[in-house]
Order: sequence, then structure tokens, then C-alpha cells
Amino acid sequence: MLTVRRFFATLGPGTLWLAAFLIVPALVMLGYSFLTHTDLAQVGGPWTLENWGRVFGYDALFQEWTADNARVLWRSVWVAGLSTALCVLMGYPLAFYIARQDARRKNLLLLLLIIPFWTNFLIRVYAWILILRPFDLVPSLSATLLGMVYAFVPFFVLPVYSSVEKIDWRLLEAAQDLGAPPLRAFMTAVFPQTLPGLVAGVLLTFIPALGTFVVSDILGGAKTALVGNLIQNQFGQAGDWPYGSALSFLLMGMVLLGLWSYARRAGQKGLEELV
Repeated sequence: MLTVRRFFATLGPGTLWLAAFLIVPALVMLGYSFLTHTDLAQVGGPWTLENWGRVFGYDALFQEWTADNARVLWRSVWVAGLSTALCVLMGYPLAFYIARQDARRKNLLLLLLIIPFWTNFLIRVYAWILILRPFDLVPSLSATLLGMVYAFVPFFVLPVYSSVEKIDWRLLEAAQDLGAPPLRAFMTAVFPQTLPGLVAGVLLTFIPALGTFVVSDILGGAKTALVGNLIQNQFGQAGDWPYGSALSFLLMGMVLLGLWSYARRAGQKGLEELV
């Protein structure tokens, strides 16, 4: 009895929160993915696997396989991966630069980094239209990449900065005393200490970039439609909630598979080292 009370006093509230706002909605959406979309934009019976067939490219109406979803999914992974790589190239040295400043300057730089969050995300994306329009870059893939890097680079910098703050610089001095060249000294003494923050930053950048639809919809147009745009359209204009639910579960499965793969490679600590 005492164990049950301790559970509800400690883990109970968090468990109930996750169950009510994560597990239950996910199960509802899973159930929707097996329902039928009617002509009046309604959802009902009979139960069917047609939505999942469409997800994997089978068109039941014409009884043929298509690669449309595969192309959109590949484009989404490619754009999210490239955006993440650009965030790494920009954010990794920026995190070191901020961490090596004095306290007053460091606080100022961190404030400048998070100030954009004080403004609505949609407004900030629309502002890029005004900036890029004179250069005739809207709509385009370049504008989409620029918008994604602008939106997600703070999510990469902050966890890397947290890791840089904990670096034991004596290891770098020891490597230099032993005759290691600057690059080798950095890669053997400093880089491994920033790896948890680097992995956390990559995950916090790649996952939202993979599912985003606002940036690509506003700055990219129809030619750069991503899987997030496809899902948003099913729940919006098309009103095909069962198909949208199946697409959402496909995207969710990809993300969870990636996290599970990392947890297995990370050993016993798994994702705990990223907290």
C-alpha cells in the first residue's frame, strides 16, 4: 500500500499527464487511421487498411503503386538533414564563442539568442518574405533552408553551450603538453566532452525540421512541400483525417525508430545523458 502511495505521489502525476495528453491522443489517431473518409469530409466505417496502403504508395482507386509519398518523404529527410548540418556548422563554433566570454557578455549573447522566441513563430517566418523578396528568393528551396536554420539554430546552440560550460580544459592542456597538434588535441580532449550536447542539439533540430510545415509552406511553396505539409493538408483543406492520421504515425514511427537506434548505440545511459 505504501508503494502505491509513493508512486502516485511521485511518478503518478507525470504518468497521468503523459497518458492524458500523449498516449490517449495517439491511440485515438491510430484508430482514425483505420477508418474511412466519406464524401462529406466525415469519418466513419467501415474499418479499412486503405489509408495505410496509400501511405506506402498503393492507390486503391487505380490499383497501382506510386512513388509520390516516397519522394515527399525523401525530400523531407534531405531538407531536414541539410538544415541540421547547417545548424551544426553555424551553431557549434557559436556555442564555444558564447561560453568563452565573461559573465556579462555571455548573458547578453544568450539573451540575443533567445529574443526571437519572444515573437510569434509565424510572424517571424512571414518577416523573411519581406527580407528575401528583393532578392527574388521566395518561394524557393534556399528560402526554406534559410528559414529552417534561422528557426532551429537556437535549439542546437543551447545544449552544446551547456556541454561546453562543463568542459575540463585541463585535458586540452595535457594533450598540448604531450605534443598533440591543435586539431588532434581538440578532437581527443575537447570534442568528446561536447558530444552529449552535440547529439542533443542534432535531435532537437532534426526532429522538428522533419515535421515542420509552416516554413516550407510560406517560404518554399508547392515545389518544396514536405511531409508536414502533406499531413497538414489532410487535416485542413482535404479533410481526410484517416489518411492524415496514417501519415502522422509513419512520421512518428521514423522518429521513434531513430531515437531507439541511438539509445541502443549509446549503451546503458541511452538518452538519459542528453537530459
